[in-house]
Amino acid sequence: MNDTLMTSTIVETLGRNGALEAKNLYKRVKKLHGDIDSRFFDRTLMTLELQGLVRVYSMSKEKRRIELVRG
Repeated sequence: MNDTLMTSTIVETLGRNGALEAKNLYKRVKKLHGDIDSRFFDRTLMTLELQGLVRVYSMSKEKRRIELVRG
């Protein structure tokens, strides 16, 4: 899986749907690109967060909320 393709898919999905739980976002990305590794998905989210494109909120121990930074 291409890093750029994964990044653009995540940003576009969040742009269309607003904030999503990480599990739901992973399902939508997986539906578009087939079987992707969850570690690769998490690494991509971390990269996007460090770049300031998304915010990741911890809702509980197992749930995370991902939202696109508007600016």
